[in-house]
Amino acid sequence: MPKLYEYFGLIFLFYSQEHEPIHVHGKFQDKESKAEIIFEHGKFKEILIKDVQGKKPLDTQNLKKFKKVVELYRDDIVRKWIDFFVYNIEITPEKITKKI
Repeated sequence: MPKLYEYFGLIFLFYSQEHEPIHVHGKFQDKESKAEIIFEHGKFKEILIKDVQGKKPLDTQNLKKFKKVVELYRDDIVRKWIDFFVYNIEITPEKITKKI
């Protein structure tokens, strides 16, 4: 379960046995949501925020933070997905300390 980022207590991660589409999970305490990064014909189309089965979704404040970070770090998340799931490269987590 590689951790990608931590942003003021909000954790961004992949699960080890993931599936497409490319997506990242956001966890805060016992709540979790995921963001799917959708491409069409090789071009970015949209980010879809979805609930995670069996988990309570992120509260409104953390959901806004989650979406904003995913939007700003989208290309890096895609690169890390490819590194981890295609090339089996370990991910080094980053702590985001500047307010976005």
